[in-house]
Amino acid sequence: MLPLLLFTISVLPTADQAPVVVASMSSNSSVHGVWPVRPDEVISGFDPPAENWDSGHRGIDLATSTGIVVMSAADGIVTFANSLAGRGVVVVDHGSVRTTYEPVHATVAVGDWVSTGDELGTIETGTGHCGDGSCLHWGLRRDDNYLDPRLLLGLRPVLKAP
Repeated sequence: MLPLLLFTISVLPTADQAPVVVASMSSNSSVHGVWPVRPDEVISGFDPPAENWDSGHRGIDLATSTGIVVMSAADGIVTFANSLAGRGVVVVDHGSVRTTYEPVHATVAVGDWVSTGDELGTIETGTGHCGDGSCLHWGLRRDDNYLDPRLLLGLRPVLKAP
């Protein structure tokens, strides 16, 4: 059985009247995530679009290099491990959320159970939006909602609402 990840999302007013969306993982969750690559240097942060079809950054980019091992951030089942739009993508379902990793040459297959920290694959060269294999794009979704994947680590990102 997959663990249940619970999140709290609140909209709070600020002094300049622009709402702020605060998301945090519930303290009831038994999931303790890990960074998918080491070191854990974020080179591009989470900047979700106002609407799902708008431009934005639907995850974070972590500094890395070609051939570096990518690990599962939490326990789950691999639901996708293939090429998509010319780059390798791995998706892991953790129950109520799923994580995405790209560009990754998968060493796992659809249906595989992975534990936190298990190898998913290695960074591919010359693909992805960093262009040269110098970053891992790490995403988190619950249904159709994009979330900052650092929530799996217990971090509490704050985003300005559109």
